Amino acid sequence: MAGFGQNRHGPERPPARQIRLVVSDMDGTLLTPDKQITPQSMAAAQALQLAGVPLCLVSSRPPGGMEMYFAQLRVSTPYGALNGGTLFNPDRTIRSSLSLAPQTVQEALNLLTAPQVDPWLFRGHEWLVRDARNPLVLAESQTVQSTPTQVGDLRACVHDIGKVTGSTADHAMLQEQEVHIGRKLAGRASVALCSKWFLDITPLHANKGYAVRQLAADYGISVGEVACIGDMNNDIPMLAIAGLAIAMGQSTPDVQAYAHCITTPNTQEGWARAITEFVLPRCHTAPAPHYAPAPANAAPPP
Repeated sequence: MAGFGQNRHGPERPPARQIRLVVSDMDGTLLTPDKQITPQSMAAAQALQLAGVPLCLVSSRPPGGMEMYFAQLRVSTPYGALNGGTLFNPDRTIRSSLSLAPQTVQEALNLLTAPQVDPWLFRGHEWLVRDARNPLVLAESQTVQSTPTQVGDLRACVHDIGKVTGSTADHAMLQEQEVHIGRKLAGRASVALCSKWFLDITPLHANKGYAVRQLAADYGISVGEVACIGDMNNDIPMLAIAGLAIAMGQSTPDVQAYAHCITTPNTQEGWARAITEFVLPRCHTAPAPHYAPAPANAAPPP
């Protein structure tokens, strides 16, 4: 993997000279492996605020699993849950929401039938599971501080679904499923690993790139003025369009190929170092962008 600093094997487009918005992933990026925010990262987040640069979070997590960190970070900005498919205003009301077609949800459930895979459904603030006692459900419930709803048959809950997740401890099998299901649902859904344990299936345009475009538009700036930080395959859509793309040090070469810069891993203050050494030097004096979302029924940016 590449070392800390500018990525010699990164994208051909040059990194932005000025950054006016930061969009960050959470797990594996802002958060340590034990799901904490370090004092150094909190200080870096405050430095962004002092520089007049908003910090927005976009995650595969459900909204409740994101909101639990806002007070600690002292942020009151829009955010994107379910891989960016559901965007929320700073007051936690829904800005916009994309959902999978019911038949696509049904097919996704049919594809996630291996005995070791437990499928979950997400709809707004709802998390629907087959077995609330499943070890992965229990672990995730503690991580995101959310209580799932156990339903008898997920196939009866296929309407207005923002995300289908396949969960398993079999990492190798999940990588194979990412390729297989991605092919089966091509043109109808986005399919990407968000961690070693979770495979996310979201509406075709519900990815972090969509969220970044929407957030930039709502702040009245160009995507070229946005810095994005991430570590997993589901972060690639936003890294691919960011004015400044930063990959975490533990990310794979596939992810790092989209990054202008590589920081250290999330076990070694990678997020704080990315903000301090790559982003803040590009936060030149400029009016702080103002969040002014278009009407909810307006067409999303291309």
